[in-house]
Amino acid sequence: MEAGPGHRAVEDGTVKLSEVLSALSYVLDMAEGQAAGHVLRSCFIGMKVAQRLRLSEEERSALFYALLLKDAGCSSNSSKVAALFESDDFRAKKALKTTDWSRLPNAFLYVARNVSPEGSLWSKARRFLAVGIEGPKAARNLVEIRCERGAEISRSIGFPEETARAIRALDEHWNGAGHPDGMKGEEIPLLARICGLAQTVEVFYTAYGPVGAEEIARKRRGEWFDPDLVDVFVAEARMGELWEALGEPDLARSVSLMEPADRVIMAAPEWLDLTAHAFARIIDAKSPFTFRHSEGVARAAAKIAEHVGLPEGAVRDLKRAGLLRDIGKLGISNRILDKPGPLTEDEFERVKRHPGLTCEVLTRAAPFRGIAEMAANHHEKLDGSGYHRGITGEHLAQPDRILAVADVFDALSQNRPYREAMPMEKVLEIIDEESGEKLSPESVGALMDLVSKGEL
Repeated sequence: MEAGPGHRAVEDGTVKLSEVLSALSYVLDMAEGQAAGHVLRSCFIGMKVAQRLRLSEEERSALFYALLLKDAGCSSNSSKVAALFESDDFRAKKALKTTDWSRLPNAFLYVARNVSPEGSLWSKARRFLAVGIEGPKAARNLVEIRCERGAEISRSIGFPEETARAIRALDEHWNGAGHPDGMKGEEIPLLARICGLAQTVEVFYTAYGPVGAEEIARKRRGEWFDPDLVDVFVAEARMGELWEALGEPDLARSVSLMEPADRVIMAAPEWLDLTAHAFARIIDAKSPFTFRHSEGVARAAAKIAEHVGLPEGAVRDLKRAGLLRDIGKLGISNRILDKPGPLTEDEFERVKRHPGLTCEVLTRAAPFRGIAEMAANHHEKLDGSGYHRGITGEHLAQPDRILAVADVFDALSQNRPYREAMPMEKVLEIIDEESGEKLSPESVGALMDLVSKGEL
């Protein structure tokens, strides 16, 4: 793999980039409505098939990262799924994974079960009709958005085109009935065929056990899946070690060892920055109201940090924290995130839990552990009125305070489901009113100065 910086040999005491992506995949599982570990198990299954096929190390490396990032586009269609079905996007996505939507009766049954689940019979009927009218066009559009965005994410980090193509064609079917391009047979890239088989097998393994996984592979052989790949998978599964390995408590380590040894990428600072920016795009794609919000917060936080004289390393940490601070929002339904009216008490409680999830996710990734608490503190206030922990100023370090100001600044400047973006004068007025009581006066002063100079 030649694309991207930081490609060097493994050294003792260092962390692989794949280990960082494996850790962050936990939140992609949530966003796709899947059980924790879905991406890791899919990767293990896919790489086992690749080993039996004796693919080259270059091919296995491209496949390895395609499997780890196959769901990188999962947030990009969440808002549309929630709106189309008038349903929790997690529920709709999870149910789709076990549905053969290429068969019309199954597709109609899936729609009937998932449209407007909390609505009246009239709202269910109205939504069922609306989805039915849009039908295949809507399905293709949703898959295209997801797969194209996932491919873009992989390219933005620096992975080869083979990885991007595998993600782009993830939902193509051997018989040509898949999406988004209706590719057929060997028109579908081999790596995409492996990814598609691996992810479906994993879903059925988690839902129905080994028997269900092997049965679905055989049932969809020659329809969804390349017949030869199914035969390879079944041969691997019959050895018995595959299912036992998937149940290991430290599956992440087993997956890490499957990366081709001479193609290993270490998590050098440049790769970590690319990864943080990529996941910021995944985060912001969750809702149409957060377009480039994470980039805006990160930029504002870095500018303020530089203005008050923080060292280069602290500025870099703050920027990464700004990019990743809302990763916990990937675990919140778009029925809440995009709600145009006031949230109920229960809905707001769910929103307030997202910084805690952010901390949990970032703590899983060793290179991001140092910014996990900082990222999670972005809604905390000096007077203790913030969330998720409600801590006061004495427990908030300078970077925490800077990030809180940057978050408010960018959020007020953007559209939200319940209000339009505010003009700069109003934004600064609100921030100035909260200075001292809720927000750090030093950070607010630096922000005001930067805005006055036209630097923000």
